[in-house]
Amino acid sequence: MTGQTVSRTHARRSFLPPVERRGQTRYEQDVRRAALPCLALPLALVPALASCRTSLADIDELYFAWDDRHVLCAAGIDDSAGNDIDSIRGGLERAADRGEVLSLYGHKPGQNPGDTVSLDRIEAVLAAAADLGMDFVTYDDLAAGGPPRAALSLSFDDAHVDEWFAMRGLLDRYGARVTFFVTRYDRLSGARRDELRALAGDGHAIEAHSLRHLVAPEYVEENGLDAYMNDEALPSIDLLRADGFDPVAYAYPFGSRTGEIDGALLEHVQLLRSVTFTVEGPLISDPCPE
Repeated sequence: MTGQTVSRTHARRSFLPPVERRGQTRYEQDVRRAALPCLALPLALVPALASCRTSLADIDELYFAWDDRHVLCAAGIDDSAGNDIDSIRGGLERAADRGEVLSLYGHKPGQNPGDTVSLDRIEAVLAAAADLGMDFVTYDDLAAGGPPRAALSLSFDDAHVDEWFAMRGLLDRYGARVTFFVTRYDRLSGARRDELRALAGDGHAIEAHSLRHLVAPEYVEENGLDAYMNDEALPSIDLLRADGFDPVAYAYPFGSRTGEIDGALLEHVQLLRSVTFTVEGPLISDPCPE
């Protein structure tokens, strides 16, 4: 793929209170708010909407070049995230051409109302990576440091264990290994924990995603860094380890992070995952480190 990548600048904005609209993830709400200046365009300028969204191939922070970065950033594949298959394929082509890793993430796979990413979309992403001869890597692979190669790092967040388990056949058809970032692990039934063990046995990685899925900087501001670590982060990591998993990564809920929290967490895991917003606008700042 040819073309010059661009460097994006992000207007600073504090995160919204952690209240989700029914049927919308926090990512979706932030993206919708970020897009408001675009949506307010006169009808005659509707074609300009495309300029409000950045192509994945042009967002440098999504790509890991097997270097010494410890905070990685992923773009959403959820149906409502707005990153269409053409944009995702363009990102995969860049990664394939440059020997980089493209990081993508979703939430609840399936074909039912309330599912955030359709199985058809997931299969299209897997097929595009396979067509390009790319490897599929987990955060375990990234933490191990190589060998460097072009790859897709696909992850799924939260506690949709039944839906993840039902996706086993699809992942197996493409030889795809993915990462599951699990929150509220203490509330999972024994049957769902067994499903996670089966997914780990398939070669997928089971990683930490906080205990209660709270916004880290807001919790730190209100209660202090030690409280966040002891109440949210460390229990998420420790519960997984006590149950036989070996987490090496931590995904921030909503991607919301600070350098201070990064430093504290990196004493306990090797990698952190934030997110990247592909909609640009004055109402949003990208939580990915610049």
